[in-house]
Amino acid sequence: MKRELVIEWRRTGEEASPALVSIFAEIRMLLEMEGVSVRVVETVLPGGVAALLFNGVPIEELLKGVEVTPVSCGSCGSCTTCGEDGECQMICYSGERYEMIPPDLIGRAAAKALEME
Repeated sequence: MKRELVIEWRRTGEEASPALVSIFAEIRMLLEMEGVSVRVVETVLPGGVAALLFNGVPIEELLKGVEVTPVSCGSCGSCTTCGEDGECQMICYSGERYEMIPPDLIGRAAAKALEME
């Protein structure tokens, strides 16, 4: 098992999601108690596609059944940054669509990234 986890959060927009910040803090606390160093790197993109990577691997590659799909703005219901003509992303998993990555999927992706060589 690796002893370091780098979570890279590539996001669009001006404001960080307080919910994700809280989830990252909880993961950091739990893993550091187990001797794993956790570093969260936040990159604000001027445009383009948001992503969540664990030790350089996107969440959808770590977890079977997770799919990131583009949707037009306005259909997600929570977009405040890209405007009507922009494009957002949703997470699809087990037949459900999520505007924000569920905390349990973030935790599972972190654990999976630590198991990888």
